[in-house]
Amino acid sequence: MDTMTLAPAAPASAEAAETASTEEIKPLPAWFFVFEGVASAAYDLFQADHRFLWALGALFVVNLVVSLTVLRSRLRLAKRMWRGKSTRKVALGLLALRLGSHLALVLAGCTVVSVAGHLAFALVMSATTVSLLWYAQRVSLRALAAEGV
Repeated sequence: MDTMTLAPAAPASAEAAETASTEEIKPLPAWFFVFEGVASAAYDLFQADHRFLWALGALFVVNLVVSLTVLRSRLRLAKRMWRGKSTRKVALGLLALRLGSHLALVLAGCTVVSVAGHLAFALVMSATTVSLLWYAQRVSLRALAAEGV
């Protein structure tokens, strides 16, 4: 058996080696952002019904296991995304949206106290998180492609 066919050929230059290693970066799947969306909606889900705590805890464990196993090869993209300003702006914007919207409602005298209100808030926060994180990933991938990485 020829062992040369089993081992991948070494790149001819350092540039080729860098290109070969970064071509493996794949985008995070959209379903992964749903985990993050539920995490951003966790407060309102918990406020809607305290029994959601068990489901949220289980979802957190599943998210952790999936992140460390199935998506292990895509951690490089996640690290690069967090280095970018746009992802940090999205994270801070979501936090500001969460705190600001509840503060604005308190100041207006109409706090969210009903189950339906908390579920609606959770749905809006989840949808906002998923769409913004997907957009941040798309921008990051375009930036990496423009750099030639």
